[in-house]
Amino acid sequence: KKINCFPHIPQRRDGYGLNMTVFKQLKKKYPQLGLIITVDNGITALKEIEKIQAGGGPVIVTDHHARAKKLPKAKAIIWTDQLAGAAVAWFLARRFDKKSAGLDLAGLGTVVDMMPLTGYNRSFAKFGLAAMRGNFRPGLKALFDTAGIKAVDLEAYHFGFIIGPRLNAMGRIGESMESLRLLCTQKDSAARLLAQKIEQTNRRRQVMTKEAFEKAEAVVGDTEEKILLADIASFDPGIIGLVAGELARKFYRPAIVLCQEENVWRGSCRSIKGFNIIKALRKMEDLLVGVGGHDQAAGFTVKSKNLPKLKEKLIQLAEAEITPDLLIRQVKIDCQLNFYDLTFNLEKSIASLAPFGLGNPSPLFYTQGVIISRLKQVGRNNNHLKLILDDTATPEIDATPADFERSARPLDGIGFSMGQLDLAVGDKIDIAYNLTLNRWQGKETLQLKIKEIRKNQ
Repeated sequence: KKINCFPHIPQRRDGYGLNMTVFKQLKKKYPQLGLIITVDNGITALKEIEKIQAGGGPVIVTDHHARAKKLPKAKAIIWTDQLAGAAVAWFLARRFDKKSAGLDLAGLGTVVDMMPLTGYNRSFAKFGLAAMRGNFRPGLKALFDTAGIKAVDLEAYHFGFIIGPRLNAMGRIGESMESLRLLCTQKDSAARLLAQKIEQTNRRRQVMTKEAFEKAEAVVGDTEEKILLADIASFDPGIIGLVAGELARKFYRPAIVLCQEENVWRGSCRSIKGFNIIKALRKMEDLLVGVGGHDQAAGFTVKSKNLPKLKEKLIQLAEAEITPDLLIRQVKIDCQLNFYDLTFNLEKSIASLAPFGLGNPSPLFYTQGVIISRLKQVGRNNNHLKLILDDTATPEIDATPADFERSARPLDGIGFSMGQLDLAVGDKIDIAYNLTLNRWQGKETLQLKIKEIRKNQ
C-alpha cells in the first residue's frame, strides 16, 4: 500500500527540535496532515507533542539525544543514545521497506554524528561504507565527482570530512531540502546541478567559518576562563557550531558561540573529554527557552535578558568542575617505531581493523628525531603541510627480495591544518602519526598522516 507522505527539514532559524509555529504552517498547507514521524529529535519535546496530538495527528518519535526524566506522550517512541539518529530511523524504515531502508545513509549518519565506532555503530559504518561503494544514487555519484573522490576508495574519513560537510552545508547557510533532493533524484542532469550548487555552498561556508572564527578568537582573546564564550550578534546560526568546534580544538577548552535573532540568542557548544556540556546546561534550564544535545556537543536558545546570568553561571560551573588536568591535551601513543618497522604488511594488517573513527581510532605511532628533507604548504588556503621525512635511526634497506615489501626511506607525510607551523628543512622533529596507503597514478606508497609534531630538543 502506498503511503502519501512528504519530508520537512527545518531551517536553522526555526531553532532546535519540534516547532509549533512551523507545525501550524504545515497544518495550514496540508489540512489532511496526519501521522508525524520525527527523525533525530523529539525526545524532549513534551509540550509540543502534547499540543500536536491534541490537534489530531499522532506522533512517532525517533531520536538519540539525551532524554529528560519524563518522556513525551507520543504514539510510539524509538529511542536509544547508543546509536546515531539516522540509525534509529533506519530501524523504523525497515518496517516499511526492508529492501530500500538506506543502509548507506545510516552508515553516513553514524560517522557524521560522531558516534563511537564500536558495537552496532561499527556495523553501521562498515556495511554502510560497503553499500555506498556500490552506490546506485545519481546524486551521490555527482557529489563524488565534484569532491574529487571515487566510490571504490571510500573510507570513514570521507564520510566525516568530505561528504558529510557538503551535505550539511545546505542546512547551515542554504536550503536544506536541496541535499535531500540530491540524495533522492534519479536524474543525472538534476544530480549534477545540485552537486555543483552544494559544492559552491560548501566553499562559501568554509570562507564564512574562517572569518567568523577569527572574530570569535579575538573575542575570547587571552581569557583565562576554563570555558570560552563568544557572543557575536551578527554570526550566522548555521556556522556557530563549526566555530565553537574550532575554538575547542585550538584552545582545548569547552567553547560556546552565540548569535542573536530578535529577542533571543542561539548558542552552540563543543566540549572536551571530561566535561559533559549537556549536563551542565540542564542545570540552567530555568534560564533557557530550549536545549538539546550530547555530552560533547549541544545547542540551546536563551532570551536576551537571561544571557548575562547564563554566562555567569557557566563560568562558575566550569571553574568548579573542570580540573587543571582536564585542560591538558593528551595524545595516546600505541607504539614507538622507527621507519624500518613501517611495512606494507603492517599497513595491510591495520587496514583490516577499519573503519576507524571515534571509539576505534587508527593506531597512533611515534617516531623520534626524524629530519625534514622537504616541505611545502598545500591545500586551497595553504593550510595543510606536505613533508618528506627521513629517519636517521633506520638503516638503509638493500634492494633484496626479502626486503621488497618495505618502503624505502624517506617517507611522505601529510599534516592537515598544520600549514602555519614554524618548520624548516633540516629541522629534527618528533611525530605522532597514522600509517596509511597512498594511491597515485597507479602507484602505491606508504604515507604518514601526521597528528602531532614537536621539535626535537
